[in-house]
Amino acid sequence: MGIRFILMVNKQGQTRLAQYYEYLTLEERRALEAEIVRKCLARNEQQCSFVEHRNYKIIYRRYASLFFLVGVDNEENELAILEFIHLLVETMDRHFGNVCELDIMFHLEKAHFMLEEMVMNGCIVETSKSNILAPIQLMDKTY
Repeated sequence: MGIRFILMVNKQGQTRLAQYYEYLTLEERRALEAEIVRKCLARNEQQCSFVEHRNYKIIYRRYASLFFLVGVDNEENELAILEFIHLLVETMDRHFGNVCELDIMFHLEKAHFMLEEMVMNGCIVETSKSNILAPIQLMDKTY
């Protein structure tokens, strides 16, 4: 399948956005998020951005006060996922203007919509920022 989940977490370890592409119960999600966030936030900047946890490979990157964590299958290319994270941040930057934690909190539906435009069933289906943002800009015009 590829991507199993995407998390956006602040420096205190609070999850600001979670998108799962496989079924996990709420308790399993909480436990998984707590373990992964604790593991990734404890690492320093000199360590690599790839961590293996259970049957997942976690690729993460920090932008300002937000950590973007992506859990993938063991066969997935880590550098491609890092590039995907960067594309996601650039897309959000283009829409929000230098995306921050508050943008995610106050516009959670737009952040989820961007992810839904980019990833379908755990597979990256769209990489064009213009194509990703076009439906959101149409929705903004109707308000």
